[in-house]
Amino acid sequence: MAAAISLCSSLTPKLSHNQNAIIPISSSHLKSNFVSSLSHSLSSLTLNSSKPPTLSFVPKSNDTESSIALAEDPVPATDSIVETQKPKPEEVFAVVMVGSRQYIVFPGRFIYTQRLKGADVNDKITLNKVLLVGTKTSTYIGKPIVPNATVHAIVEEQTLDKKVIVFKYKKKKNYRRNIGHRQPITRIRITSITGYQDSPFVTLP
Repeated sequence: MAAAISLCSSLTPKLSHNQNAIIPISSSHLKSNFVSSLSHSLSSLTLNSSKPPTLSFVPKSNDTESSIALAEDPVPATDSIVETQKPKPEEVFAVVMVGSRQYIVFPGRFIYTQRLKGADVNDKITLNKVLLVGTKTSTYIGKPIVPNATVHAIVEEQTLDKKVIVFKYKKKKNYRRNIGHRQPITRIRITSITGYQDSPFVTLP
C-alpha cells in the first residue's frame, strides 16, 4: 500500500510538469495559426478590393423568338428562272403631213391636228403622206413622199383648242369689238410606222 502511494506521488509531478509544458506550446501554436489565417484573409481582402468588379452579362434566350424560329418552315430552293427579255421595238420617227401642216410623230405619242371630219373616237386611221422616216442608223427621205410608208393612228378625242381673243378698234368712231374663237381639233395617238423598209435610204456616217 505504501509502495503504491509512493508510486502515485512520484508520477503526479511528472504529469503536472507535462501538462504545464503542453499548455504554453499549444497556445502559441494556436496563436501562430490564428495570426497566419488572419493575415491570409486580410491579404485576400486587399487583393479582392484592388481589382475592379467585373460583371458578366449572359444573354437571355427569348422563348417567343425560339418558338417562331422553330415554327418557320424552311424555304424550298427554287430553280433560277431565266427570263428572256423581249426585243425592244426599233426607235423610229416620221414626218407626216395632215391637211396643210407637217408633224413629227413617234410611236406611242399623241398629237393634236386640225379637225378630221368624219372621224369618231376610237376610229383607226391611216396617214399616207409620209415625208421622212428616220431611225438610229438610217434615214428614208421622200421625193416628195416615202413610197409604201404608212403611219397608223387611233382617234382619241374630238375637242376645241384654247380660246383666241380678237379685239377690233377704230379710232374716233367709238368702235370696239372683243371676239373669241376656239378652233376645232382632233387628238390622235400614233400606234406604228410601217412600210418604209423597202424604200431607198441614206446611211448616217
